[in-house]
Amino acid sequence: MQTKIQSLIEAWANVLIGYFIALAAQMIVFPLYDIKVTMTQNIQIGLIFTIVSIARSYALRRLFNKLHYVRTP
Repeated sequence: MQTKIQSLIEAWANVLIGYFIALAAQMIVFPLYDIKVTMTQNIQIGLIFTIVSIARSYALRRLFNKLHYVRTP
């Protein structure tokens, strides 16, 4: 079982690694669709999607947690 600190470190590592993977993917995919953005815009787009991803992950985690405890007496 993870400690709270280990869980926090894992969560931040996941977010940071995901952000840089998304940034690299955008730099490859955008030109394929003739989407022209500056590096600053690319970073901002990556941050927006990262925030959306964190919110989605949190909401799903809370939903599954709630569903789990509804079934467990």
